[in-house]
Amino acid sequence: MTSLDVFNHDIPAESDFGYAQAIRSGELIHVSGQLAFDETGTFVHAGDFGAQLQQTYTNLDRVLDHYGATRNQVVSQNLYVVNLRQNAAATAEGNLAYFGDHRPTATVLGVTELTLPGQVVEISFVVDRRLPC
Repeated sequence: MTSLDVFNHDIPAESDFGYAQAIRSGELIHVSGQLAFDETGTFVHAGDFGAQLQQTYTNLDRVLDHYGATRNQVVSQNLYVVNLRQNAAATAEGNLAYFGDHRPTATVLGVTELTLPGQVVEISFVVDRRLPC
């Protein structure tokens, strides 16, 4: 029988909306869309794509750390980007910096808006802990 391990950042949106930041089922970890919120759950860097991207990757690292996983175990990602044409180069640059030589699958979607005013990026992952670190 597979056990579940749920992770939350303990921010109000998790209970207000009713979701988990991540769930480990067996050796797979499904990570909800992460965005630029700080340790207190406050959304930060409204409208600043580069700063939001950095904070989003920091939050993804917090999830990976919780599960003892690494970036090399990320098998797929979905990136939601406001003004994709304008932010395409910064998206690619941030992705390359975050993953280095590792190449997970990726779907990049240009969207007109995201949940919070000033939010310009959101990223979700699937992680397989059976892969080498």
